[in-house]
Amino acid sequence: MGRLLGIDYGVKRFGLALSDATQTLASPLEVIEGESALWSRLEELRAQEDIQGFVLGLPRNMDGSLGKKGEEVLAFKNRLEARSDLPVATWDERLTTVEAERSLKAAGLSRGQRRSRVDKVAAQILLQSYLDCRKRRS
Repeated sequence: MGRLLGIDYGVKRFGLALSDATQTLASPLEVIEGESALWSRLEELRAQEDIQGFVLGLPRNMDGSLGKKGEEVLAFKNRLEARSDLPVATWDERLTTVEAERSLKAAGLSRGQRRSRVDKVAAQILLQSYLDCRKRRS
């Protein structure tokens, strides 16, 4: 079946999460600094992990509309599809960073520890939500 890679898009940092081969469980992977570093890391991951597609967090306003950040993510989605030739699904990421922050705080991590992990945990949350929804539909 292959794995899916979740991406929490950021201007400075990208959080990555990886599904298992059955596309049932998402795990936080890492945080990448900058888009140029992301492209080379995505190539490595495709070769190492049998990546079959991407799930990209799409930030929406609370009313469901797309703002400026959402438009940036859609432009990134187009670049990702063109460079990877793999399918890219977008998934509503509203409040994933807030949820990730809460989880990390509840785990007793310091502010500095949370800052270094929040993006990959947000990617895990959005990817797991996508996987769970897809499973319920089938």
